[in-house]
Amino acid sequence: MEKQEITLRSQSLHKETQIFVYGSGEVPIIAFPTQTAMRDNYENFGLIDTFKRDIESGRIQLFTVDTVDEESFMNLWGDVNYRAQRQEEYYEYIVEEVVPFVQKHNGTGILPVVMGIDLGAMHAAICFLRRPELFSSLLALSGTYDAKYYFGGWSSGTLYDNSPVDFLANISPDHEYIDMYNEKKIVLAVGQGRWEDESRRTTSIMRDIFDAKGIHGWVDFWGYDVDHDWYWWKKEVEYFLPYVLGDA
Repeated sequence: MEKQEITLRSQSLHKETQIFVYGSGEVPIIAFPTQTAMRDNYENFGLIDTFKRDIESGRIQLFTVDTVDEESFMNLWGDVNYRAQRQEEYYEYIVEEVVPFVQKHNGTGILPVVMGIDLGAMHAAICFLRRPELFSSLLALSGTYDAKYYFGGWSSGTLYDNSPVDFLANISPDHEYIDMYNEKKIVLAVGQGRWEDESRRTTSIMRDIFDAKGIHGWVDFWGYDVDHDWYWWKKEVEYFLPYVLGDA
């Protein structure tokens, strides 16, 4: 399998970041790792094998990114304003730097799918819901969509913008983004087994917001044996990938 490592000098983050690029296929996918992990996360836990057939057939090109979670969401003893601002800078890095890089590197003109697992699902949802014109689909697995959960209940204007259960709840039902969401494919999935409590709670809130706003997302609750674990995330990717690619 073809693989490249690309270094970007980020103006938003004021440091160098790396991206792994797998394959040279048609549909670009920007993939966020689990909390505090980096671009090698999917490879280290064998998830790349789940994408292998679609990468090697030329169906997809996968871009896995670094995070700054240890400076933002997971910097539990840090200054809350700094942490929130660092997350906003990370969001800007993705939408203003990574997305243009992906579009140029991929070269097909196809809008990227954005996906993530665990805290990566939060990142994917933030980017998609704030800038739906940049993406074709959202696949979010076992996410916790309430940023206040990571901040002990604290919030601010900056953190609000990075908390989907908050900013999406207040969007007007006739906002232009509603139609944009409904032109795309949205999947939020979560298990109901071990270590999924907060993900299940906030995914339920997102489902209720979708219903209230007329957003046609697929919110899927898997069984009580489905844990917050790579074994199940591999199965979920295999199950949902054809849908977000428009193949099913």
